Order: sequence, then structure tokens, then C-alpha cells
Amino acid sequence: MKKGRIEAFSDGVIAIIITIMVLELKVPHDKSSFKDLLPLLPVFSSYVLSFIYVGIYWNNHHHMFMVVNKVNGAILWANLHLLFWLSMIPFATAWMGENHFAPAPVATYGFVLLMNGIAYTILTLVLVKHHGDESVLSRAVGADFKGKMSIACYILAIPSAFIHVGISGGLFVLIALVWLVPDKRIEKVVHEENLKT
Repeated sequence: MKKGRIEAFSDGVIAIIITIMVLELKVPHDKSSFKDLLPLLPVFSSYVLSFIYVGIYWNNHHHMFMVVNKVNGAILWANLHLLFWLSMIPFATAWMGENHFAPAPVATYGFVLLMNGIAYTILTLVLVKHHGDESVLSRAVGADFKGKMSIACYILAIPSAFIHVGISGGLFVLIALVWLVPDKRIEKVVHEENLKT
């Protein structure tokens, strides 16, 4: 099967996820002062963090599919599994922001991020299996240190929310910053392949 439809569908779902998140930002009516925006800071902060996370997933999904030649049923289901967990981000974001980063919502947010990380890892493994160990994708993914580190941090962040939400928040921001640094693995391998030809 060709990959075009899976990319188009994924892009559409991710666009809807971002739209749903921004719709959660409620404008204060009959209030025109900047101080009236202060109560919205937790909601806005959680939105910014989640927007960055969704953007990171979209960016990495796009890069990964640059080197994907074909898809099969297992890949379609693994991709849907990832999209399901991505679609849970707006709920977790709203609950965390509207409850001013209370422990249970922060732990739930961590769980949703953990499941996104696991789902992305599963999608990567299924794609590598389908394309082979010597494929461009397999060489680009390598040991996937950043992916494993992210999952470990999410696992740590969930119980940490009940100790101090700042620990969890710090871990969420740390992982986002790690992934904001452009991941050149796929581009590097593609460049090396182009030099060979």
C-alpha cells in the first residue's frame, strides 16, 4: 500500500487536535484589563506545552514517513493507535490547566504523554520491521536514546505529581526541550544515501 493516505489522515487528525486545544482557551467577557487574563495563565501554559508536544509528534511523524516506502495493515493500526493517544492530549491539557496543575490531572497528563511515547515507539518498530533492519529508517532510528529517555521520564513524572507537581512539570518541559532540538538522524542518513547515488 502507498503511504499518502496515512500521511494525509494523520495531518488532518493532528490539525483537529490543535484546533480543539485552542478552543479550550475561553475569552474573558466584559473584562478588558490585562489583569483579567491572569486567571487564564494555567490554561494558557498547559496549552503552550501541549501545542509544543503535538508539534513535536507531527514533525517527527513527518520526518519518519519521509523514508517510508510502503505501509501495511499493522502500520495502519499502529498509526491509529498513536493518533488515539494524541487525541487524548486536549482532554488532559484542559483538565490540568483548568484545575491549576493539581496532582491527579498532572499525573493523568503524564500518563497520556507516556502512552503517546509508547505508541510512537510501537509505530517506529512496526515500520522498521516492515522495511527491514538495513533500511534507511532502521539506520536512522538506531538505538533511539531520546525515545527511551522520554518514556523513562514520563514514568517518573506520573508518581512525582503526588509528591510535588513541579517535579512532573519540570520533566515535561525537559522532554519537550530535548525534542525541540532538531533531530537530524533521518536527514543525515538520507543525505548519506544521496551521496552514494
